[in-house]
This record gives sequence, C-alpha cells and structure tokens, in this order.
Amino acid sequence: MKQLLITTVLALGFCFSSLNAQDKNPVIESIIKEANENSQLEPLAHEMLDIIGPRLVGTPQMQQAHDWAVAKYKSWGVTARNEKWGEWRGWERGITHIDMISPRVQSLRGMQLAWNPSTSDKGVTADVITLPENIKDSLSFQKWLPNVKGKFVLVSMKQPTGRPDYNWEEFATEDSFEKMKDERNAQSKEWRENIGRTGYNTRSIITVLEDAGAAGIVASYWSRGFGVNKIFSARTKKIPTVDLELEDYGMLYRLAESGNTPKLHVVAKSKELGRIPTFNTIAEIKGSEKPDEYIILSAHFDSWDGGTGATDNGTGTLVMMEAMRLLKKYYPNPKRTILVGHWGSEEQGLNGSRAFVEDHPEIVKNVQALFNQDNGTGRVVNISGAGFLHAYDYLSSWLYAVPRDITKHIETNFPGNPSGGGSDNASFVAAGAPAFNLSALNWSYWNYTWHTNRDTYDKIIFDDVRNNAILTAILAYMASEDDETTSREKIVLPMNPRTGKQRTWPSPRSPQRDGGRN
Repeated sequence: MKQLLITTVLALGFCFSSLNAQDKNPVIESIIKEANENSQLEPLAHEMLDIIGPRLVGTPQMQQAHDWAVAKYKSWGVTARNEKWGEWRGWERGITHIDMISPRVQSLRGMQLAWNPSTSDKGVTADVITLPENIKDSLSFQKWLPNVKGKFVLVSMKQPTGRPDYNWEEFATEDSFEKMKDERNAQSKEWRENIGRTGYNTRSIITVLEDAGAAGIVASYWSRGFGVNKIFSARTKKIPTVDLELEDYGMLYRLAESGNTPKLHVVAKSKELGRIPTFNTIAEIKGSEKPDEYIILSAHFDSWDGGTGATDNGTGTLVMMEAMRLLKKYYPNPKRTILVGHWGSEEQGLNGSRAFVEDHPEIVKNVQALFNQDNGTGRVVNISGAGFLHAYDYLSSWLYAVPRDITKHIETNFPGNPSGGGSDNASFVAAGAPAFNLSALNWSYWNYTWHTNRDTYDKIIFDDVRNNAILTAILAYMASEDDETTSREKIVLPMNPRTGKQRTWPSPRSPQRDGGRN
C-alpha cells in the first residue's frame, strides 16, 4: 500500500510536468483569462461581508444573503432558487455596550453571544463575582450558590498570558516558555476539576447560575492569538451572556480577586423573531447531453456572527459563485448539469447539506463529482480521494488540465479515507457520492479567524481565492466533459486499533430541521 501511494504521487507529478505538451483548450484558456483579468471576487466579497454581514442561521441577514445570491446568479443568466429545508429560531443581533463603572470607568471590548436574551434599553448594572476556588464538593457549591444573586458571574478561566505561544517561542528563553506552559496546563487542569466538583460542567453550570438569580454571565473564549476570541451561542434564557476579550476579562478577574469589586453596566439588545424558515440556495446550469448526471459545487453559506464570516465560509462561497459565473460565461452548455449548493446551518451540524441529500436521492445517486471548499482563505494545497478506490483515475486526469502554477502547490492523497464530518462533503460521501474537499492552506485560520471576532473581509487573500476559483471551474468543466462515469467503488477500510474492529463507511444522518429552540 505504501509503494502504491508513492507511485500514485509520482505519476500525478509526471502528469503535471507534462502540462505544456497538451493542446490548449479554448474554454479553459478563457476561464483563466477572465478570472485573472475580470475577477468579481472583491465586489462579491464586499456585498456579502460588508453590506449583508454575518450569516447566522435564523437571522434576517441569512435570508438577505440567500436572496442576494439568487439575484446575483440570475444577473449572470444562471437559474437559481432558495429551497426550504426546515425552520430555526429567528433572532437578530442589536447593539452591545459593556462598560466598567467601578472602581473606575472604562468601556470594555466584547459582545453578546448569538441568540442572547435581550436586555432592556436601560441594560443591567451589577457587581462582578468569580466562581469560588477549591470547591470541595457539590454540597459546598450549593451552599455558596446564593452569592451569585444579582451579580455578573465570570465563568471562564483567567488566562496567565495574553501572548500567543508563537510570540513566546520567538522571544522567551526556552526555560521560561516551558515554565509558562507547565503552569498554564496545571492551572487549566485545576480549573476543569474545580468546575467538575460542583457537580456540573462548563455548559450545564450556566443554567444553574441563571436559576440562582445571576444578573448575567461574562465569559472569555480566547482563541490563542492577539485580540481573538471565539464567539458562539448563549445558553441563558432570560439574562445576558457576553464574551469579553482576554485583556479586559483578565482585568475584571484580577479586580474581583483582589477585593476591588468591579461593577459593570451591560446593554445587550436583540430581537426574537419567532420561527424562521431555513434554506439552501441552489443554482443550476442544465446539462445538454446528460442532464440527469451532476457536478456539484459546494460551500456552506451560513456563519457564526462574531465577525462577518469571511473565511468561514465566505471564501468558499466566493469560490463557488465565481466558478459558476466563469462556467456560465464560457461553458454555457455543459454535458452534465452543474449545480452549486450554498448550504444553510452547516455550523450546527451540516444541516443544509444533509437535508439536500435526504430530499434529493435522485440527484445524489447520479453525482459525477462534488467539490467542496470550507477552510479559510488560502490556496488549495490538498485533495484526497475520500476513500473511493479509483478516484486517482479521474481526479488526476482532471487536474492535468489545471495550470501548473496552481497544481504545483497541491498534494494528493489516493485513495484517502472517507470524511465522517467537518464539512458538507461528508454528507455526500456518507451517501456514497464521490465528494472531494479542496483543502486550503490555513493562514492561521484555527486561531485567528475560525469562529472568531476577527473573521472579516481584510483577512481574505484574494490571489489565493482567485486560484481556487480557477481550479474549481476547471475541475467542474473536466468532470462534466469526461466520457466516463466516475467509479463509486469504496476502499476496504482498515481495522480500528482502539477497538480491534474493522472501520465502517460513514452512514447518512438526518438533519435537524426544527432547530434553535430554547
């Protein structure tokens, strides 16, 4: 198997090195020229990210994005529609003001979490309290619990440093760096164990604090980078939950610890909008020879709302929209039908794509190939065969048509393994459809933009996204033109060393179609 993989990679490299020997294809040449000289990526990104903004499922901005995409496709002559697959809790973010008013006045940097219960216009004013250290057991915690009544409760660990590890690595001595990490690990372990001794975990304790009369919850989900926090959802039903950036959160914690009790004034406005229909946006260029066989371009449309969802998954969305524009302009009569799926509620469990798979078995069974992009702004650097035994036979020939300056950055892994989750390609792989993830260079994605308050337009590397659009358009063209239908034969999966049993192919899962209920 090892020798086979090496041979596969070498063979693919040989194909790429022979690129200049192939005849030029006018469709491919036109796609490349248009993408490089008349790219629509920047204006599309501005309209989607700056004007519409984040696309949290159940928000008016998500609906606005769906309608915008349909209109944009129609302006290019591409048929498009919004396809309902479920309902979600409707909610709209309003303003957040977090101010410390004692022992001195300072406006703090933070925001309410998604689906946060709204405060009144006057907001909430209360002292700050920390969770007790060295909790003995659940009984002692219950005795302490009345102390939270009328207080803002700090529920995150106070970080020992606000400098990312790479900054320590560059400037600290080796001994100092190791000492910091050891102390941080010990502190994190003790924090988790202390929470555990309450009889609850970091999630369930929030409800307990709310029921005990807390005025609000203050958290800080640091993302291990300068100025970045993860922004997810509130777990409270009536009181506000806000996330503060590390620097301000640490200051509050130290003040509370030292007996200089800080007082906060928090205004966190939002609107509850009832049950809201949820959609996938589907666009289509009908096939001329094999209209019932499909190429699918795939990217989730929704985002979290700490930033504007630029790299998760604005960039994937831009790639698929631009690829579809290029294909419509220079390949308007494909052999097979080319679909693009902009999936809703991926962030809550691949719901939109799972719904499409469940609702359209007639399409899924005739998928020639699906190309998905979902992990940041960087150029594509890896493509796996996803566990399809003969994926090399067709993917390598399609990649042969892509310019060398793009493919030279791409490593391939054949036959690869099936994805069990992570992004929407997994929904199709589970149903046996050849679906491939175009995995990108991460540009510090996990720390700096993935689900953070810094996932914004300015983080996009448009040269890389442009190359990804060219790659996707050419792969779609080649897959459509291929005389052969792609093989769906799966590899025999290896044994699981932990269980001693053979691994099994992922199974299709049903979506959550009625989501976001309190």
